[in-house]
Parts: sequence; structure tokens; C-alpha cells
Amino acid sequence: MEKRFDKPFQKKEEKYTPREKENDDIIFGVRAVIEAINSGREINKLMIQKGMQKELFFELKEATANKNYFIQFVPVERLDRITTANHQGVIAYLSPMEYANFEELVDKAVENEDKACFLFLDRLTDVRNFGAIARTAECEGVTAIVIPGKGSVQVTPDAIKTSAGALNRIPVCKVGNLKDSLFYLQQSGFRVVACTEKSSVPLYEVNLRGQVGIVMGSEEDGVSSDILKMCDIKARIPMKGQIASLNVGVATGMILYERLRQELY
Repeated sequence: MEKRFDKPFQKKEEKYTPREKENDDIIFGVRAVIEAINSGREINKLMIQKGMQKELFFELKEATANKNYFIQFVPVERLDRITTANHQGVIAYLSPMEYANFEELVDKAVENEDKACFLFLDRLTDVRNFGAIARTAECEGVTAIVIPGKGSVQVTPDAIKTSAGALNRIPVCKVGNLKDSLFYLQQSGFRVVACTEKSSVPLYEVNLRGQVGIVMGSEEDGVSSDILKMCDIKARIPMKGQIASLNVGVATGMILYERLRQELY
């Protein structure tokens, strides 16, 4: 016999506050974070509670002085969604790997007369693009990837996973100022090439052999104008379709392949 119900079934509504994923790569608490800073741990980002107790804040401020950290001031509710523990108003995201020293790598390449290639990522923010680019860079023989310490994607477990482990094989340099690093590279004898749709010079006409730095821009607006002015050459990837630009990961793969093709043939 078919059963009937006089009243339709109604699902009871429950209030739910989303909790951000617990991370193995975080530490929290003022003392723990200060100790990590003083011991030289690689830190990708600091999240500090707005209106944090002054005494604790000044201790933390003193520890972070002259450090190249990306710092966010957030409501306490944001921190509570990351961890249920007593965070004391501060959470630090640790890097799963140690960043390489940019100047040392450049000096070594000059000393050994290597055909080195440094890949600069200007304000890249998507971790999946970063992982894919790192995988391509490792396959195409890039010497190191260079990223700014602020306003940019960092090396995270998700980035390493997306890169298929390439970020464990290729050096990544986190620098305070991308322009200063580009200037150092140029003063060391490297040519700097920016990949941009604003150029009229097609990629295949640009000499990418020898010691070179390649600059790729952000997903939103490409290479920033002040960095474009510094570059020795601006190259454009030829396109026939009507969409104005390529995904930065795809574009990076094309210019790195062209560099390797020129070196091999």
C-alpha cells in the first residue's frame, strides 16, 4: 500500500558558520610567531587581528621590523575561522620550502658563465597558475623563479601540488622589490625581456639566447608599466583570434619553449 503524508517533509534549517580549512603550515600565538621570526623561519604571510592588545602588538611589531612580510590586518572572526585554538590575535603562514638568495644565484651564474634564465613573476596571484608555471619552468631549464614578497602568490602546499613537485626542484627567490632585482640582473650583464601584448615585436624575432631574465605579468593587467620601462626588450606572442590575451601560464610556456628552441637549434 502506498503511504501518504498529510504534511510535506520540511528539512530543519541549521545555522552554519563556515570554518576555513585547518592548515598544517600555520603557527599562532604571539610568542610562537615571534620565536619563528627570530629563528629565521620562512613566513609567507602574517594575519594580525585589528585592534590587537597594544602590549602584544608592539612586541610583534618590533619582531617584524625590517622584515619583508606580507601582513594583513583582519577581524578576529577571520582568525577564528582558521583555527579554534587560542591564537592571541596572530597567525603566521609558513612556507613549506626555503627561498633561495637571488643575488647569490645571479653571481654564481655570472662566475660560471652559465646560460642562465631567471623568470620574474610580476604580481601573479593565482596559485594554480603559479604551480603550472613552475612545472613548465623546471621542464624548460629555468635557473630560478623570482617573486615579490608582497602582493604576489607565495610557495604553498597547494602550489607545490599543482606544480607536480617542480617547486621542490627549482629555486624560488622572494625579493623585497622586483625593480631592484631586475636592475641587479641588468648590471650583472643579463638582458631583460618582458612578454606583453603592448609590444609590436613578435616573440620569434627576439634573441632569447644566453643570460636572460624573462618577465611575466599578472592575470589582471600584465606587466606593470614601471617594470616595462626597465626592460631591454618587449616581446609579443603572435595571435590570430579575437581574444585580447592569453592565460599567463600558457603564455609563459610559449616564451620559455621559444628560449629553449633557440638555445638548442
